[in-house]
Amino acid sequence: MTGPEILVHRTADVLAASAAARLVTTLVDLQASKGSASVVLTGGGVGIAVLEQLRRSPAREAVDWSRLDLYWGDERFVPAGDAERNELQARETLLDHVPVDPARVHPMAASDGAFGDDPDAAADVYARLLAEDASGRGDVPTFDIALLGVGPEGHVASVFPESPAVYETDASVVAVRNCPKPPPTRVSLTLPTIRHASEVWLLAAGQGKADALALALSGAGEIQLPVAGATGRSRTLWLLDEPAAAKLDHR
Repeated sequence: MTGPEILVHRTADVLAASAAARLVTTLVDLQASKGSASVVLTGGGVGIAVLEQLRRSPAREAVDWSRLDLYWGDERFVPAGDAERNELQARETLLDHVPVDPARVHPMAASDGAFGDDPDAAADVYARLLAEDASGRGDVPTFDIALLGVGPEGHVASVFPESPAVYETDASVVAVRNCPKPPPTRVSLTLPTIRHASEVWLLAAGQGKADALALALSGAGEIQLPVAGATGRSRTLWLLDEPAAAKLDHR
């Protein structure tokens, strides 16, 4: 694994457009080389903006959407029709507009789904799905790309600083309760699972992220700043706008 790569864009809009273009190119290359590709999706303002840019781009037609496996890094444990759902936002923004194979789209359960209001059951079932997709090569597949947003306090997915989830080393997926930002209950991949991705792309925009990014990129530990532990097997790419990157040493 190489060291982190940092790309700074002038604005959040440019960041989203650039990330979308980069994603198209990477997916096309992956599908050409090995037939299919897998992506872990994220929610949040920048994450959904990337999907919006991808939907608008004519280059989206270069991707074979039927040969793409889609997962989620985390999910708000709310009813399926709740506007807070990362899955719902992703479907409305992109997935309903491209010919994905429904069998290869893997959302996390909603609070009114088959497991009822039990986030631990939802986490366990998603962990079993990941193990099945790993095809006997461990408990988690090697995702090609994991897209992750970064919170102002340094959280990624729904792994928050000093939370039980950040200490988890065995489970691939966990229920998260009492999140410091609403909604309080979620289901999330753990840091060891995120580190199974070949490439991790960390998306951050806005001055409110600047302190956390500066600390994470100067050697802070993942217990205090989970984003510091979100690294890819072969590549960790930080895609930032200028306000988010304002306190980095290299600028």
